[in-house]
Amino acid sequence: MNGLLLSERYYKFYGKPMIEKQFPDYLNRMAIGLVGEGSECFGFDDKLSMDHDWGPAFCIWLNEQDYADIGKELQLAYNSLPNEFAGLSFKKRSNDSKRRVGVFEIKSFYEKFIGWRDVPAAWEDWIEIRETDLAACTNGKIFLDEFGEFTHFRNELLNFYPHDVRLKKIADRCFIISRAGQYNYMRSVTRRDIVAANLAESKFIEASISLAFLINWRYMPYYKLMHHSLYNLPVLGTKLYELIKKLSSPLMITNPIDYFNHKSEIIQTICGYFVEELNRQQLSCVKSNFLFDHSLEILKCIDNPEIRDYNIKDIY
Repeated sequence: MNGLLLSERYYKFYGKPMIEKQFPDYLNRMAIGLVGEGSECFGFDDKLSMDHDWGPAFCIWLNEQDYADIGKELQLAYNSLPNEFAGLSFKKRSNDSKRRVGVFEIKSFYEKFIGWRDVPAAWEDWIEIRETDLAACTNGKIFLDEFGEFTHFRNELLNFYPHDVRLKKIADRCFIISRAGQYNYMRSVTRRDIVAANLAESKFIEASISLAFLINWRYMPYYKLMHHSLYNLPVLGTKLYELIKKLSSPLMITNPIDYFNHKSEIIQTICGYFVEELNRQQLSCVKSNFLFDHSLEILKCIDNPEIRDYNIKDIY
């Protein structure tokens, strides 16, 4: 049983009766579900995921006033729920300050991930939020939210980056892909600097996965789940999943030159798919296979000159 399904069943079997009995006036004011850090929140948990912070558990979110009124009492009631369900027990490793389940105040929950207690209004705030943090606070599943405050915040984030910010990020990824994969990879190979070549390949892969999520209007999860998550993207997802897997896998080629040339061909194939999609979405009309050219073209489409000239320091 995966973690999301286990969480929902555990809530319905133990959590809901507890709330209905002890906090009946607040049930329709709570949001309940499982969202946040952990592979189970993305639906990618496996047997290895079960060693810590995994098992029958769920989150309860309250608005500021309700949290002040009953937050501590509700957390104590939550703590008293059985630790085992369906033959599985919750394995806790995180300390209380980093706990992933239990009772949370809505704005504080989102602030932990994005640094703001409200949906960011300024582009400067949006552009500095890490993609992986946005993915973590908008994943999972909401089991109940009649009051709607938690879901409203969630949906505002899922509406994605402001238009110019998205364009800036796409242009930035195109630049990194071209620099690391299309330019520096083979230059490093030619210099016989295999460490630099491997680093260039790694940067190329990370920027490519990020670009894939950006063109799908979705947030990229943290590095352990980046490649796995590609498969579910509707635009280029399966193609890029297979190509990046092939690029990262040992190739049965004994000649070093042929080996690196073959990897370079895979890189160019991935870039070709990106060019087709950028053209299809009318983000760039350039036909060049060199993504640096598309980066320059996309920058021209950004209306706000401050965003256009902004230096993104932490892109993921």
